[in-house]
Amino acid sequence: MSMQESGEMYLEAIYVLIQKNGNARSVDVSDYLGYSKPSVSRGVGILKKEGYVTVEADGTLVLTERGAEKAQKIYARHTLLTRVLTAIGVSPETAAADACRLEHAVSDESFEALKKYAETHFKEDN
Repeated sequence: MSMQESGEMYLEAIYVLIQKNGNARSVDVSDYLGYSKPSVSRGVGILKKEGYVTVEADGTLVLTERGAEKAQKIYARHTLLTRVLTAIGVSPETAAADACRLEHAVSDESFEALKKYAETHFKEDN
């Protein structure tokens, strides 16, 4: 079953926050995404029910193996799409914002083709 875009946004945010801060809580996700705390609470509840996250007694969010795998995939899409858009002349801010929208819509086939193209046509620092 395919995950909704909002679920992917929450997973990616949790992943980024853990990478940046070493941990993530719902309030951190709320601040990071600019979503209301009740919305994040509901979203985290769904991710928990579907086996993507667990919640520690202190409120720390922990990605399950399944959740970490999905979050890494989403984040990889975001970073590659940002890199490609920047390489073709889009401003970094616009590229990041557009990549955030595109990462949820692009098919696996198109993403893999973009990835191969980027590996051969763009410098690593782009």
